[in-house]
Amino acid sequence: QVQLVESGGGLVQPGGSLRLSCAASGMIFSRYHMGWYRQAPGKQRELVATITSAGSTNYADSVKSRFTISRDNAKNTVVLQMNSLKTEDTAVYYCNARHNTLRLDYWGQGTQVTVSS
Repeated sequence: QVQLVESGGGLVQPGGSLRLSCAASGMIFSRYHMGWYRQAPGKQRELVATITSAGSTNYADSVKSRFTISRDNAKNTVVLQMNSLKTEDTAVYYCNARHNTLRLDYWGQGTQVTVSS
């Protein structure tokens, strides 16, 4: 049974930083592409950043140069380091695991990030 558990969300002031972690279990982590998505109230879920099984990264234009995604295959974790946070980054952030060949797609329960003064 695959589980993705996010942690690290919270309330932060504009310009601050947060570090989100996603712990995966029940899967061969190294074979999955991992990603972070977010959904703000009244909006559709959107891609934030992804990292392939080979370590290649991709970012939404809105977070480039501010956010960094990384993975540790030994610890089955993916991390999103978020710096220079803006009020528009406020959303529920979701961890995603995807195996394209097997057409498997898993989601975590989400963690709230609120950027406010």
